[in-house]
Amino acid sequence: MSAPALPKVVVFLHGGDYDRVHQGLSIAAAATASGRRAEVYLFWWALERFLKGSLDEPDFEGRDDISERFESRGMPTLRALLEHLKESGLCTLAGCTGSLGALGAESETARSGIELWLGWSAILQRTAGVTDRFYL
Repeated sequence: MSAPALPKVVVFLHGGDYDRVHQGLSIAAAATASGRRAEVYLFWWALERFLKGSLDEPDFEGRDDISERFESRGMPTLRALLEHLKESGLCTLAGCTGSLGALGAESETARSGIELWLGWSAILQRTAGVTDRFYL
């Protein structure tokens, strides 16, 4: 008899500030490190950050001290966290089609690294009953 599957973790990323996106990807990375599936849903400004590819340089507006400390301590960039999540095979990165349309960025999807595009009906179906949800 196999052990029951661990419940998945869902992260809804709306804000595109570096710290918010970093926190969301860190939550997903912690989940996958413990063998749990994670789903990260990107909306509005978080989605825009991925579409623009702004995943490498920490940009804490007005907080150069944090940026320097972040780099000197070897904290992973957003891209490094994303690569870890993809390598785990336990994380799905999804973009909201409504947010994509609102941003007018349909032509930018190819290089985003987003593997699944969904509207709210599908998102609600996929996340129904999930208790470990994080909104950032």
